[in-house]
Amino acid sequence: MAAGDRAYQQGRYAEAERFFAAALERAERLGAQDPRVALSLGLLAAAYQAEGKYATAEPLLRRALTIAEGALGADHPEVAATLTAIGALGAAQGRYAQAEPLLRRALAIDERVLGPEHPEVAGTLDALATIERLQGRYSEAETRSRRALAIREKVLGPDHVDVAVSLTTLAALYRIQSRYVEAEQLAQRALAIREKALGPEHPEVIGPLVTLGELQAEQGRFAQAEPLGRRALTVAEKTLGLEHPEVAGALDLLAGLARTRGRYAEAETLGRRALAVREKALGAEHPDVATTLAGLAELSALRQNATQAESLARRALAIQEKTLGLEHPDLARSLRALGEAQRLQSKYAEAEPSYQRALAIDEQRLGRESPRVALDLGSLGTLYRLQSRYAQAEPLYRRAQAIGEKVLGPEHPQVAATIVDLASLYRAQSRFAQAEPLYQWALTLQRKALGPDHPEVAESLDEYAALLKQINREPEAAEMEAQARAIRAKAAAPAR
Repeated sequence: MAAGDRAYQQGRYAEAERFFAAALERAERLGAQDPRVALSLGLLAAAYQAEGKYATAEPLLRRALTIAEGALGADHPEVAATLTAIGALGAAQGRYAQAEPLLRRALAIDERVLGPEHPEVAGTLDALATIERLQGRYSEAETRSRRALAIREKVLGPDHVDVAVSLTTLAALYRIQSRYVEAEQLAQRALAIREKALGPEHPEVIGPLVTLGELQAEQGRFAQAEPLGRRALTVAEKTLGLEHPEVAGALDLLAGLARTRGRYAEAETLGRRALAVREKALGAEHPDVATTLAGLAELSALRQNATQAESLARRALAIQEKTLGLEHPDLARSLRALGEAQRLQSKYAEAEPSYQRALAIDEQRLGRESPRVALDLGSLGTLYRLQSRYAQAEPLYRRAQAIGEKVLGPEHPQVAATIVDLASLYRAQSRFAQAEPLYQWALTLQRKALGPDHPEVAESLDEYAALLKQINREPEAAEMEAQARAIRAKAAAPAR
């Protein structure tokens, strides 16, 4: 057990598995119901879970629970520890409703037997906070995660490696809520603790790296996000193997970055690989599979493959409705992707309720000033613009722009996209004097944030050219169209 524990702490999970299996074999010689059998089962299950072998870990933990309850009593701390392990495993498997009551029972035992400020209580609180976050119950998750962090800092000290668990849990929650400054501080601190205590290539650094990468990407800092994602992928592949769920998390981050930066072929390769890893490791109906499917649906819509986008979005939505319920925030992304696919096919009557449902979910669960709400507003505004429902579209665009500028900053690519939409609305209404400076402003922002050869720059150039044609400035329009064609030709050219 001691040798296995050393290997486990150093991130050498396959080696730990061998030691724990040997410990189990010896413990069983002492009797099938000996408490040491339960302990060995729990340790071996932890190694399997760290390796991503969830189905192999679960029966070991169930057997350990039966032994511990029989040998030690239903209210023993070892029983609580096993319940927490089963609950955390259930969270990893996407079985939130089954895991939560186990964690609640473990918390009650720990608080009663060990006291409300014991480190074991903090571990169970973090596991519960994770379950609540994954179910979209953010207020409950924050309360528990903050309490876990306070316990660990007080009892273990601010630089203990277990403190990084609470920091990472809380940072992931704040990222979803667009509390970027707080989230980044927490994730940076978690990464620093783990690098110092465990080394820069330990599997435990992957989580903070991915969270930091997501935070940078959402704030439009793509050049900072990409090396974080690539480092996370390198560590995951080296320490956990090519088919571990942690590898898929890093791949998803990199796929999203490639998609945002206009590198669509690369994004598809990364996204498809993430999907294959997650389907194999987690099963075809895991919520994380739906997350990858939604990203691929967004990519297909960007590439104008509306039929494929609709199929991917519908599959993602079906998984989420089944596993997360009808009002989980993750559904909004799939609904928005579905709406894009329907809009591209001119199925406007179908797209409108998809967009409206996404907007309602995001407003209710994330608040009226979430950047995701701005995305929903922009999508719905574009649908109305294409239907010549200009009076309905304009306030949506303006509200989306205000949210983006406030939360993301006035130079964020999402803000630039909204400005282009607003300019296109004015052009459709022949409000040319208002439209032209908006196109110019948006192009300046897009070239700065995305680079001069991004597909969105080409689209904005084409939109601006259409305006110039309408006001009889043909030579300037031709120049804009030539720039757009050059961007697309460069993107289509094979990489050297």
